[in-house]
Amino acid sequence: MRRLALVVWASFALANLSAAQIQTWGIDPSHSSAEFAVRHLGISTVRGDFEKVSGKVSYDSMDVGKSSIEATIDATTINTRIEARDKDLRSPHFFDVEKYPVITFKSKRIESAGAGKLRVTGDLTMHGVTKEVVMDVDGPTLPVKDSSGATRMGVAATAKINRGDFDINGGTVAVGDEVQVTLDIELIGSPSPPKSTQLK
Repeated sequence: MRRLALVVWASFALANLSAAQIQTWGIDPSHSSAEFAVRHLGISTVRGDFEKVSGKVSYDSMDVGKSSIEATIDATTINTRIEARDKDLRSPHFFDVEKYPVITFKSKRIESAGAGKLRVTGDLTMHGVTKEVVMDVDGPTLPVKDSSGATRMGVAATAKINRGDFDINGGTVAVGDEVQVTLDIELIGSPSPPKSTQLK
């Protein structure tokens, strides 16, 4: 009986320990960005961003394969610092934001890619089309605490996509097909990491 009780207790403790490794973090919109770069006429690079990014991350520091990411980008907030161009990008020529106001990413697989690096495979849905993409991630950083006591950490992710794969074909030959995507994400949560640094 005692042995059975010990086995049950040990199983319960291990289950709790495993669950404790997975922490849920929110994407902090005020400290996160989704940027893109595309060639114009093959001679210069036009850069822009989407000003609103939100979502959540479930992160298991002991087994990254149990982690997951869900992110939403507000396509209506596209900004290249030229209003006429932004209006065209929001139009049916490109993103058609009235019909497709958001871009979403949902991870399917997360793997370690070396010290401090991850490879995230997931479904990117944009302009009504869903395609699998792979993102190379630096991070996450070590958790730190801000002045309010909230715990934060950051990741930076990059990917290359072909806009034609998502039926975004405006601009004809003037706009390159390959788009470099960069996400700088700050996560906010309340885990209890073994080490942290107090921000001043």
